[in-house]
Amino acid sequence: MRIVITSATTTEWMPTFVDINELYTGKSQRLKLQFYQSGVGILASAVSITRLALEERPDLIIQAGIAGSFSKKWAPGQVVVINNEMLGDTGVEEKGYWKDLFDMKLEKSSYHPFEKRKLPNPWLKQYNLLNLPVVDGITVNQVTTQPDRIIQLKKKYGAAIESMEGASLHYVGRETGIPFIQIRAISNYVGERDKSKWLLKESIEGLNKALIQYVDRLYNVK
Repeated sequence: MRIVITSATTTEWMPTFVDINELYTGKSQRLKLQFYQSGVGILASAVSITRLALEERPDLIIQAGIAGSFSKKWAPGQVVVINNEMLGDTGVEEKGYWKDLFDMKLEKSSYHPFEKRKLPNPWLKQYNLLNLPVVDGITVNQVTTQPDRIIQLKKKYGAAIESMEGASLHYVGRETGIPFIQIRAISNYVGERDKSKWLLKESIEGLNKALIQYVDRLYNVK
């Protein structure tokens, strides 16, 4: 089974890269594991993941990263998987109202790969091997900081987390038919710019602990 772990930056998967090399040296090559840096943002990650999908044709793509949370229910330090991804800043703001591609009639809400404006993961039930909490996410190119905008996005999309690459994975995976799973660790609340309040170190540690457990579970799946 060919597995790729991809993140926007190498920092997000480096602890797993180091530990996996130590843990699996000399073991069976039934699992072929590859690490891949996609770059930050929708544009870079979409191009990188498309190239990865077409050139490598892996059996599973794991996107690992940190994320901001919209809700106190999902506090910094928690690790989640994403079901539905949505585009959070592709559109126009008019007279205080946010209109996305579907509101503007530039895209049909259920035209492939979308389903009711969303990019769901059809392989989530099969590949959520750790039974991690399932949430919905939005993907943005501009990190959300303004209180009014946060309220606007929460009301319109009802997402739990925000990232800058999630929709790229879901879009490419659904277009190519390659199974994927997006695993995120919450590092901060959306809008909090005081990084002393972020759990960046702890979230990356938690993310990589989950990744190592996930790979081990894959290794032992019959």
